[in-house]
Amino acid sequence: MLVTARILIVDDIAANVRLLEARLQAEYFDVRTASNGRAGMEAALQERVDLVLLDVMMPDMSGFDACAALKADPRTAHIPVIMVTALDQAQDRVRGLECGADDFLTKPVSDVALITRVKSLLRLKMVTDELTLRAAA
Repeated sequence: MLVTARILIVDDIAANVRLLEARLQAEYFDVRTASNGRAGMEAALQERVDLVLLDVMMPDMSGFDACAALKADPRTAHIPVIMVTALDQAQDRVRGLECGADDFLTKPVSDVALITRVKSLLRLKMVTDELTLRAAA
């Protein structure tokens, strides 16, 4: 039985979305997409996603703001967020961590880094979900 995780890609550049989507679908992940931070927040709630890949530089609502909002909402706070960014300065990573990001990928994204980090965070989420279920029982 093949169990796949649902991953949400949030990026305002369609080519970036298609590239990440193809890489993840090749690994049998169920992929959802959103083209901005607000739509991403809505999709995270409605689609019951397991992980979010979030672009930093988007119009209207930055990835930093979207990440902070996701982590502030108890319904989505447990969802791992990987910031995908062209920014590579230490202060950008610190800002991402301050708003709740779980990991970072720098563009252009390496296939190995993408799949390794996604799988690692999904394993952690699976354990967290199991513990949460046991605590509620």
